[in-house]
Amino acid sequence: MTSTPPAPPESAEESGAAPPEAEPKNALDRFFEITRRGSTIGTEVRGGIVTFVTMAYIVILNPIILSTPDVDGTTLSSAAVATSTALTAGVMTILFGLVSRLPFAFAAGLGINAFVAFSVVGQVTWGEAMALVVINGLIIVLLAATGLRKMIFDAVPVQLKLAITVGIGLFIAFIGFVNAGFVTATGNASPPLDLGVGGSIGSIGTLMFIITLVLAGVLMALRVKGGLLLGLIGGTIVSYIVNAIWPEALGLDLSAAGIFALPDFSLVGAIDFGFDIGKVGIIALVMIVFTLVFSNFFDAMGTMTGLANEAGLADAKGDFPRIKSALIIEGVGAVVGGGTSSSSATVFVESGSGIGEGARTGLTNIVTGLLFLLAMFFTPLTSLVPGEVAAAALVLVGALMLAQIKSIDFTDFRVLLPVFLTATVMPLTYSIANGIGAGFISWVLVNAFSGRAKRVHWLLWVVAAGFAIYFARGPIEAAIGIA
Repeated sequence: MTSTPPAPPESAEESGAAPPEAEPKNALDRFFEITRRGSTIGTEVRGGIVTFVTMAYIVILNPIILSTPDVDGTTLSSAAVATSTALTAGVMTILFGLVSRLPFAFAAGLGINAFVAFSVVGQVTWGEAMALVVINGLIIVLLAATGLRKMIFDAVPVQLKLAITVGIGLFIAFIGFVNAGFVTATGNASPPLDLGVGGSIGSIGTLMFIITLVLAGVLMALRVKGGLLLGLIGGTIVSYIVNAIWPEALGLDLSAAGIFALPDFSLVGAIDFGFDIGKVGIIALVMIVFTLVFSNFFDAMGTMTGLANEAGLADAKGDFPRIKSALIIEGVGAVVGGGTSSSSATVFVESGSGIGEGARTGLTNIVTGLLFLLAMFFTPLTSLVPGEVAAAALVLVGALMLAQIKSIDFTDFRVLLPVFLTATVMPLTYSIANGIGAGFISWVLVNAFSGRAKRVHWLLWVVAAGFAIYFARGPIEAAIGIA
């Protein structure tokens, strides 16, 4: 999820005016401003391919994350989720490229899908969960269209924004450790967790997890394009070799596997707005939507700003061309992602790999999007990846998200405590919402009672009060007879 920063932008791009020799060569060039931004069609195509290679792992990983049974015990079809993931990524990436003309690709957001899979569907069905994702998207579109989204983004301290990313990274990594059997529950009050079985690595599957983790880690350390995807492929190949020697160790079956298949669109439109208020409670539903909006909201804006800076397209304030339309389309990504049951689609930081190759325009998105649409016909490959191998990918993604911690100043305890609570409460309580709530409430209280009450934006008080109600929703709902 990182990339080598590109060379500084041309002076013409910095000034916003194209030099005389940079006249558009054709209609395509004129529409995407290819020459004006110092790029070429060949560079944009190459950037689109590189971006797809670095993002393609999401077609494999998203079905694994969204495999959790919902409140009724229903699970989603892996093939259908893979199809929806590729479809949504392709459509939204192309749409964003055409409207904003920026080289930012879209796919299922890795913090939002984890929240939906490990927090939301424990309270509602998958259809209802995806309906909540759609509602979240509609709210984001409204906020972006009215200009409120940017105002709210600017009001929240950057430290809390970064802490949320760090906390989600730790949460995702913890899920990976558990799924791989690297960390197991002891069943005792203390210690509640242990390494492997009895303090040691106890299975071949866990060993495959470690091999994949190291292999992909080395490739990513060497900055190999698509290192995470290549690591997943390598770990899968090693697992099947081991399975051929010790079939009972992994229990993998290659006989029924295929490569090509027609896309499975069965989850498109499979949403349900008929929420059972008596089962989940109105306050819980409201806070689920609030947390979805919050996670979607800040993750996307922060990523867009970073990518725009990396491409040399942002001004001194961090604004970039067509920022309002870009924010609206990002909200549409949540609506489309929920509507296809692939979770909210948002801008991916892996787009930086294409930018590092010189991509500067939306033409790159057209290439990346078309490749995602082509990937719909290769979804059977996703079923070949062993769970332990996929778990390694979760840990690696978590590590990448943790890297944001370097930008947080811990010298002030008013910052340290809220950031610490945000980042640790998420994995320890298995809830992204709990971590965000703990961070906001502690930020408001610590700053307010240590002489900095005037520096706390009124919006933070509103958010903190909302989370306080969320944490006390059980007694509140019981008192007013909602649930």
